[in-house]
Amino acid sequence: MLTIFTAFIVSLMVGLLILRYQEKHQGIIGDTDLTGIQKFHTTVVPRIGGILVFLGIVSGIMIRYFSPDSGAFNVGVLLIISAIPAFLGGLVEDLSKKMGVKTRLFLTALSAGLAGYLLDAWLTDIQVIGIDVLLAIPIISIMFTCFAVAGVANSFNLIDGFNGLASIVAMMILLAIAYVAFQVRDYGILLSSFAAIGAIAGFIFWNYPRGSIFLGDGGAYLIGFWIAELCVLLVVRNPVVSKWFPVLICIFPIFETVFTIYRRVVKRLHPGMPDASHLHQMIFRRIVSDPTNEDAGQLVRQNARTSPYLWALTSLAIMPAILFWQIKWVLQLSTILFCASYLWLYWAIVRFKIPVWLRR
Repeated sequence: MLTIFTAFIVSLMVGLLILRYQEKHQGIIGDTDLTGIQKFHTTVVPRIGGILVFLGIVSGIMIRYFSPDSGAFNVGVLLIISAIPAFLGGLVEDLSKKMGVKTRLFLTALSAGLAGYLLDAWLTDIQVIGIDVLLAIPIISIMFTCFAVAGVANSFNLIDGFNGLASIVAMMILLAIAYVAFQVRDYGILLSSFAAIGAIAGFIFWNYPRGSIFLGDGGAYLIGFWIAELCVLLVVRNPVVSKWFPVLICIFPIFETVFTIYRRVVKRLHPGMPDASHLHQMIFRRIVSDPTNEDAGQLVRQNARTSPYLWALTSLAIMPAILFWQIKWVLQLSTILFCASYLWLYWAIVRFKIPVWLRR
């Protein structure tokens, strides 16, 4: 609890300082683009929430410096060191708007490589016949791990579209990781999960529901990297945990990314081109939003009411993952059912066949 409390307080206080003095640095730290295709805010908002999360994680782990369990502390420190390229790549984009997505993905893959080297965290099997044979080859294992971690990190940036959406989804996932880490007595992963949970909680205090500060690319890539690496470590260090456990708990951001690429390719658009057809955006426009009311305060409230739909959807994956974290076939079946539920929901919203119980 000391780790969570420390990370929360530090994140909370850093947020307070940023907001207290934001007018002096608004041109640098603020999201001044109010007209972008994926923008829903009406005022300039600081988009450096990643700083809150990073400093919260660092403090939550460093407070355990004198802990008798030095192994757990070392895991956290090495993860922090590894996360720096991914975090800085996103933060530079937040401040300059000049760090392209390819560069950010490269830096996140670099972070994954550092973590793999420092913590010996390489995926050598994923319980899929055929692929596991290839992953037995070291160079392929290294490349696949870096690709998977970078992909998951980018997926959290993709779902970061509404107040509290990516951050609370991340907290739900981290709680699931912490639960399984406790079950297998892996205190290094447990400590790192707790540090991130506390840090994100401090950020959420300022972000939800009013959106006083945004996570930004730095925060999204940091959180995504942190979760992806904890997932890799969990299954590599504890073979009793099914490789499908991390797939299921992260299936919402992962499938959102895969489906987004599919949508854009079908429309003959570049896969990296932004659009306004993500599931969370469809829910906002066709379930939550009132187009007749353009009041700024009402827009903020509608923004906040969008995220709970996605939290509920995420829980459909988290709950079976927690209950059946050792049973591969149940996790695989749950993954398929989640993807089917996502597609059904998207289809219903697009065709204006929204169930009554989903309407506001």
